[in-house]
Amino acid sequence: MAEKRTIVVTGMGAITPLGLSVDEHWKGLIAGKSAIGPITRFDTEKYPVKVAAEVKGFDPENYMDIKRVDRTSLCTQYCIAATGMALKAARLDINKVKPERIGTVIATSGSMDMLIDEGEVLNRRGPMRINPLLISKISPSMVSAITALEFGLKGPNSSLNSACASGNDAIGTAMNLLKLGHADVVVTGGAETQVNRLAIAVTGRVGALSKEADPEKACRPFDLNRDGMVYGEGAAILVLETLEHAQQRGVSILAELAGAGWSFDAFNETAPDPEVEAVAMKAALTDAEVHSEQVDYINAHGTSTKFNDAAETKALKMLFGEQAYKIPVSSNKSMIGHLACAAGAVEAIGAVMTVKEGIIPPTIHYETPDPDCDLDYVPNKSREQPVNICLSNSFGMGGQNCCIVIKKYTG
Repeated sequence: MAEKRTIVVTGMGAITPLGLSVDEHWKGLIAGKSAIGPITRFDTEKYPVKVAAEVKGFDPENYMDIKRVDRTSLCTQYCIAATGMALKAARLDINKVKPERIGTVIATSGSMDMLIDEGEVLNRRGPMRINPLLISKISPSMVSAITALEFGLKGPNSSLNSACASGNDAIGTAMNLLKLGHADVVVTGGAETQVNRLAIAVTGRVGALSKEADPEKACRPFDLNRDGMVYGEGAAILVLETLEHAQQRGVSILAELAGAGWSFDAFNETAPDPEVEAVAMKAALTDAEVHSEQVDYINAHGTSTKFNDAAETKALKMLFGEQAYKIPVSSNKSMIGHLACAAGAVEAIGAVMTVKEGIIPPTIHYETPDPDCDLDYVPNKSREQPVNICLSNSFGMGGQNCCIVIKKYTG
């Protein structure tokens, strides 16, 4: 049997509602800072949903040439910006490595909201007036493709969409590409721009989004009075590589990506199945060769919806038993909203920083305990505590589940 490859994180980049860097994002998380506020991207007068977590102060020209800006969507621009930061943090000089051994795996929905405007152009002015760059701007596959084009990454290139599990799915897939020897380095994560008219209308119509107008009450995972999730936006990118490759380069290692696990509910289009969520968590721990009693912290999916928070709590108790009451569980979404396909990726950055710094971000906006959600959710204030092993959960609408295990690197 071939020797198991150890996969490590050597660089990270982030554009999030809390800030335009990993440092700003992390400082906001541990300070318990809320980035949720009134939607400014469009007029919400006719919308029952009024709040979201928007990225503020982003200028794409700070990260790429104006020609690239003109030819890309905001989603791709977020991804390029975060990737540039991650590559710089990893000290990865493309000219000094084999570019065909550097892969790219990005989770995204693309920019399908642009179809609204172009549909109006089609109806009003005809087919010859459609933007010729529309496909490259809206297609999910082009987010990964154009990002790799920007930096000259010539290895395996994939886009993933498994709903809210996508970010972890991309990271787990990237990990397996490295373990199987298809690449030495993989740039992975997610990018999303769901704070738009179409996404807010559609997701709000099915009742998944909070209708609370007060930003301090709109996203409160595990709280008795939670009434739905809040959309966020941005991008989060991690540079993964084999330990051997990282050591050869002499680069600092932030954490180990120890394992990933998947499952599918096959239960209901929208309602989760906690028993099968527990299967994904167990599979991740098994892949990481970690026993349940070794888990120090759980970065929860924690969407702030009635069914999902209760189901995740139940799944944790199924897997961990009485120990579940002793493990801190918190939701980054309470501060940054739900970044949809990018959620798992931005939460993975939070998990890496948690094991690196020994600080657990809180679940803010938590006021009233729910009898169905009775674990330690690190309410409202971060907690300094050594964390050697973190389980990070992502559960997608429709039943796609993916969990990852981040381990403190001690080599």
